[in-house]
Amino acid sequence: MALLEIKELSIGFGGIQALKSVSFSVEVGEVFSILGPNGAGKTTLFNCINGIYKPDAGRTFFNGRDITGKRPDTIARMGIARTFQNIELFSHMSTMDNILLGRHKFMKTGIIRSLFCGPSVRREEVENREKAEEIIDFLEIQAARDQFVVNLPYGTRKLVELGRALALEPKILLLDEPSSGMNLEERSDLIHWIGDIREELGITCLLVEHDMNLVMQVSDRVLVLNFGEVIAQGTPEQIAADPLVAEAYLGREADSA
Repeated sequence: MALLEIKELSIGFGGIQALKSVSFSVEVGEVFSILGPNGAGKTTLFNCINGIYKPDAGRTFFNGRDITGKRPDTIARMGIARTFQNIELFSHMSTMDNILLGRHKFMKTGIIRSLFCGPSVRREEVENREKAEEIIDFLEIQAARDQFVVNLPYGTRKLVELGRALALEPKILLLDEPSSGMNLEERSDLIHWIGDIREELGITCLLVEHDMNLVMQVSDRVLVLNFGEVIAQGTPEQIAADPLVAEAYLGREADSA
């Protein structure tokens, strides 16, 4: 059974069909990438998976359960974490505090009990801070630990957002355009982090990208979208040789690719 299965997903906005009968599955332990030019429907697909959008047709299954139409917080608690193309952090909070926000599903203490700061409250606080410290060490952002996010370089902020998603201890991690705005060195580091997330943390990754070179280096399998439709699916080698992919990216005719 696939960890994540998308069946005939479709959604439109104002007469424009953003996704047209998209189907694929992601196996446990894979790095599966969604590739496509700008406007292909990649982020819309992520928004359907994690509950921000409700599709017009089709179903999404996670661990064999139908999660179509469920709320984003419910889906997150089930084990699907996500980063965003445009960084969604609390700029005037520290790196540590932003990562701790990702621990919300593990925080059982209510407001009233927290006011009295009893042993169970202190124990929960310590446990969640220890987990946040592990993530900071894993991503090697110790120097940013107590800094406000607004003061951090763009690449470091990307890692903080990644850390917040990892704090949820997801079964699958959705990475939306993780290389967007990064320089060459930061993109090289990103390849390293994606590999470590899979190998060391055992987290399956679903990656949305437009950078074909990065996708080819990190992926087990790749699906290519263009104007909301699947035009190719296979190994990185198969995708690199597909004339329809060349046409979508380079604007040349498939028979001359």
